Amino acid sequence: MVKSKTKRINPEYLLLADFSKALSHPVRVEILKILMERKTCICGDIVELLPLAQSTVSQHLKELKRVGLIKGEIEGPRTCYCLDISRLKKAKKVFSELFSKICQC
Repeated sequence: MVKSKTKRINPEYLLLADFSKALSHPVRVEILKILMERKTCICGDIVELLPLAQSTVSQHLKELKRVGLIKGEIEGPRTCYCLDISRLKKAKKVFSELFSKICQC
């Protein structure tokens, strides 16, 4: 029953909600900021910059990767992360469309 109701929701709204969920934690926003400044980053480098355990940082990276805001490539025993620019542009577009409609009131 839930699936059939979800199918009727605009896919753009589902995407917007997914991006919102991924960005709902301040650590994830900070990770994006770190990756913007450095262009690419090894997981260990990110861990050093945050006051969190490596496993916690990995979970936040996993969520950002799930929605496609970042990409991760395995380089030997390490994973190197970077922003997915095309996906970030998509996020910007759906947020801009939502807020431009709200501001028209």
